[in-house]
Amino acid sequence: MPDSQNGSSFDATCMHAYEAQMIRHLSVQKLSEWQNQGTESPLVLDVREPWEVSICAVPGSRHIPMRQVPAQLHDLPQEHAIIVLCHHGHRSLHVADFLVRHGYDNVYNLHGGIDAWAREIDPTMSRY
Repeated sequence: MPDSQNGSSFDATCMHAYEAQMIRHLSVQKLSEWQNQGTESPLVLDVREPWEVSICAVPGSRHIPMRQVPAQLHDLPQEHAIIVLCHHGHRSLHVADFLVRHGYDNVYNLHGGIDAWAREIDPTMSRY
């Protein structure tokens, strides 16, 4: 049903929230299995701030802070799966949505972020 003032079905905020719900989520267990399969691993994109990455990081991940992703979009391969992670999964969900809206179709949000990785995959990893 169109909005009576501007004729649109949804405002931009509602539409982005809806689109973000369509992003695929991946558990830390599935990511660990994927990395250990011996086949081509996905690109793990860590969108946390540098101070966060200095505390802990998923081995082999690529760090691009969230605010820098738009400027470095051309450096991200569209032909590979991209798993986006942050501390708990909120910022990474926004980046995953951004990537999908810019033509990336093999994108996942890491459910629980680096915190879940530290709790469930690598309990020796520092947490914050």
